[in-house]
Amino acid sequence: MTDIFISYSQPDRDCAFALTSRLEQDGIGCWIAPRDIAPAADWAESIIDAISAARIMILVFSSSSNDSAQVRREVERAVHKQLHILPFRIEEVLPSKSLEYFLSAQHWMDAFSPPREAHYDRLSAYLRTHLLPGAGAPAPKPAPDASGTYAAIAARSALFQAADLRHFELQLAAYIGPLAKHLVKQGATRAASVDDLIGRLAVEIDSDADREQFMRRCRREGSVK
Repeated sequence: MTDIFISYSQPDRDCAFALTSRLEQDGIGCWIAPRDIAPAADWAESIIDAISAARIMILVFSSSSNDSAQVRREVERAVHKQLHILPFRIEEVLPSKSLEYFLSAQHWMDAFSPPREAHYDRLSAYLRTHLLPGAGAPAPKPAPDASGTYAAIAARSALFQAADLRHFELQLAAYIGPLAKHLVKQGATRAASVDDLIGRLAVEIDSDADREQFMRRCRREGSVK
């Protein structure tokens, strides 16, 4: 298990990497993209695996991350996995409505007054004292997903056809983006039936109306009788 998942938007890259370096100096294991994504690995799968393996998400929060769809998806995933989220606010901005829903109950750490290095020190001390007592060396990175292609999954199971799994991915991606591929592959290795798989995927969608629509579209293909 990794201690920290670092979420940030590209304009804040320098800050995110400086913060990561400071935390790792104190033995706090961090995962940050693209550094910790293996060559040729699927970007979305790597991110969702890293969030699942982390204990805490540090959100480098700024006007840029506030408007980032990718950051919002990472925060949604962290909430779904019940991670503690700690926004590290480097600009004096308030969260957009889409992020406020997930962050309103979180503890914030303001870090917009210079020098920023002092805030890195304060964050590291807070993590080691309150959230990660006994934090040591960085944990090993999670193993790559071994579920294989849809064709490989179908070949190992009498429950699913590759075309159906691809259809489910396309329907789910309309609501949650590229994470859908990984969730379909992961769900297909655990579901007891096609209907069970559709149900497992549906819970990833927040809106009740969207969830029902997703399930209807998946079943329309005739896979579930």
